[in-house]
Amino acid sequence: MYDKDDPAMANVIIYTTRFCPYCFRAKRLLDKKGASYEEISVDGDPDGRAVMQERSGRHTVPQIFIDDRHVGGFDDLAELDMDGELDELLAS
Repeated sequence: MYDKDDPAMANVIIYTTRFCPYCFRAKRLLDKKGASYEEISVDGDPDGRAVMQERSGRHTVPQIFIDDRHVGGFDDLAELDMDGELDELLAS
């Protein structure tokens, strides 16, 4: 299990908007895993959204990165969890 107090744990960044239901779901899953993450809201922030799009190649939110690895959106994150790979990524 992921230990958010362990300094060797993964760095997680999630790009979100305020009213995105998939953003809420992604954050809830990360919270359930005990993962700490940096949330970057791109609401009304065209520069922030441009950075997100450049990093991810996608224009939808959420976009999630674990240790600079783009894992995708909520569906991708949930699939990693179902496959048992999310805990490994968070512990890397």
